[in-house]
Amino acid sequence: MYNICRFFIVTLAGIMSLLNTNDLHQIFENLDKNGDGLVSLEELNWLLEKTGVKFSLGELESVAGGKSRFDFNEFLFFCDSISEQNNGSDDEDGNEESDLVNAFKVFDLNGDGFISCEELQNVLSRLELWDASSGWDCRAMIGVYDTNLDGQLDFEEFKNMMLIS
Repeated sequence: MYNICRFFIVTLAGIMSLLNTNDLHQIFENLDKNGDGLVSLEELNWLLEKTGVKFSLGELESVAGGKSRFDFNEFLFFCDSISEQNNGSDDEDGNEESDLVNAFKVFDLNGDGFISCEELQNVLSRLELWDASSGWDCRAMIGVYDTNLDGQLDFEEFKNMMLIS
């Protein structure tokens, strides 16, 4: 269960680290499929399945501290806590690198060892978070962490992003 929870945290933190509060609000609205102002674990699971990550609702509930629904403020707190857990956890089993590799693969769709603007855009599109009118600039999002200025993220840049965010 620990590895599944850790992978969830790393993957979600990877997505969230590229987004600001307004972006998270858009994610929240997209996740709230029934429009009740709450995001359920089922709706959160939909987000993860769109990235190719599969969890049982029990596993998600464990990660969510037993909560089954979030309003927007709780969702922000959950995202912040995911980021804090990702930054502050020491992986006693030595699997942190492996977890980061697996999270990286969620974004590295063609397996070439880089996350390109197109791949990031593709993942965001699958999550229904990006379209031509969204105003998001994937190049600028990547550029924040692209230390060698090649226009894409390699694993080390992704890893640094995860450790900084």
